[in-house]
Amino acid sequence: MAIQKILIVDDSPTERYFLTDILVKNGFSVSTAENGEDALLKIKADKPQLILMDVVMPGQNGFQVTRAITRDPAMQDVPVIICTSKGQETDRIWGLRQGARDYIVKPIDPRELLSKIAALG
Repeated sequence: MAIQKILIVDDSPTERYFLTDILVKNGFSVSTAENGEDALLKIKADKPQLILMDVVMPGQNGFQVTRAITRDPAMQDVPVIICTSKGQETDRIWGLRQGARDYIVKPIDPRELLSKIAALG
């Protein structure tokens, strides 16, 4: 099934706007959350087909939220792509160990993002 509904989780309004703009222009339906707690509520209320997750956020970080999603039977079928400024290989490995399907380092290249989404769909 092709991915249509995407949830962007990022504490930066600029980053949320940038990602939303790319995705909407490419036909996706987008919702956003400013932090992990907000994201978990939104996922339960209206389950997305993909989550783009920042790591560095107030409250729970993206690694913790990704782990919560992938360990919850009600949410674990929703793929998570981590989108972060944390570019170390150890961060990438840790993110994938938390259950993320992919890992993109900011600044995000729109073509790379869209190809990774297409690969999941």
